[in-house]
Amino acid sequence: MSRIHPAAIVEAGAKIGEGVTVGAYAFISAKSVIGKNSEIRQGAQVLGSSIVGENVRIYPYVIIGGDPQDISFKVGETSRVIIGDNTTVREFVTINGGSQKGDFTTRVGKNCFIMNFCHIAHDCTLHDNVILANSATLAGHVEVGKDTVIGGLTPVHQFVKIGEGCMIGGASALSQDVPPFCLAEGNRAYLRGLNLIGLRRRESKEDIDALSTAYKTLFKSNRPLRQSAEELLNTTANEKVRLMCEFVLNTKRGINYERVNI
Repeated sequence: MSRIHPAAIVEAGAKIGEGVTVGAYAFISAKSVIGKNSEIRQGAQVLGSSIVGENVRIYPYVIIGGDPQDISFKVGETSRVIIGDNTTVREFVTINGGSQKGDFTTRVGKNCFIMNFCHIAHDCTLHDNVILANSATLAGHVEVGKDTVIGGLTPVHQFVKIGEGCMIGGASALSQDVPPFCLAEGNRAYLRGLNLIGLRRRESKEDIDALSTAYKTLFKSNRPLRQSAEELLNTTANEKVRLMCEFVLNTKRGINYERVNI
């Protein structure tokens, strides 16, 4: 049975799952869906056609599904946020709905942890197990791969793509893409090496050794990056290395790394 505080506003038509708790002064729009056993705490808002998964914790004064901050967006257009199961969204976070430049949807995966004061803009996609530390901010159309951590006070430029298993240092300013399994930091942020702490938690020694060799081949030589990635992709059987090479070959915003002096 759901528990809805009498001071909460749940519009007619909202779909509320079993075991949901809605706190005082929270607001849930008519087209929203809240999965079972989720908690919408005091003053939080779920707007538009947003979908909140199961066992999600939305802390006080979070705003989910507000209109995208895009001057071409027309008020009244359909917009939504989808949040996966077991995700936690802490106080004062804003996650804007998607725009007509995407499919009107902003996505946050399963088991994510979004800390205080973060902002996730329109049309972003966060895959599973992503952590955003306090006041990290993502501009529109950013994609963040699974198992990635973005440090506090770090802004990410629109259309940037961050691969899986990355670590972005706190108080960095990220304006270019970051390949999978890498560590980037600084203003502007550039590659500092592999995210070895994350890799040791999740990957085999064989994969870590292969990625270490690949990183040196790609980013620690004076050969053209694309050429190195193409050759490595054609010769390696390691799936993690192949993922890194494919990312390099498909980057749209480029990759900022220290070039070797010739």
